[in-house]
Amino acid sequence: MNGQEQIMKTKTKPKTKINTTKETEPLAIRVALHPFLAGMDRTQLALLTDCAIAARFKTGETILREGEFANRCYLIETGKVVLESVGCFGEPLVIETIGAGDLLGWSWMFPPYIWHFTARAIEQTTAIFFFGAILREHCEKDHSLGYELLKRISAVMVKRLQAAHKQMISFHARTTSALEPSRFC
Repeated sequence: MNGQEQIMKTKTKPKTKINTTKETEPLAIRVALHPFLAGMDRTQLALLTDCAIAARFKTGETILREGEFANRCYLIETGKVVLESVGCFGEPLVIETIGAGDLLGWSWMFPPYIWHFTARAIEQTTAIFFFGAILREHCEKDHSLGYELLKRISAVMVKRLQAAHKQMISFHARTTSALEPSRFC
């Protein structure tokens, strides 16, 4: 190997492999394999696939905003999303961090269709997007689909409410202890 070849070889950086498998798979496979939908029958999965749209979010991008109209949901495939709520002093209070396999957005299913949290991507995130109104229409026509989605969404709601409760208690404990006078004054 001559000197020029030696320099070129040492200056060449190894190529990094980017995993885009999730994004290049057909949407039907992505829907069928998402953990949130595990156990649903083929007819229900086919109907959901017909409604599905691929979505992608950059780090720092706000996906949902607390108090705004809730008209969609996402099945997270890759990345991480933080759920926040406006705290007492205007600072966001982190409720939970969710990622691959999780549902983002359940407020589209229940009146008054308003988001209860703000969701922000903290990593580049890919997801499967569904319009809430279309899903509600399908649930009205096919009660078994509605029941299957309701069972799954209810479990997510309980988990999120428990996370919010835990964060509120933690926040209250921090603010209460900060306001208490020192015993050593």
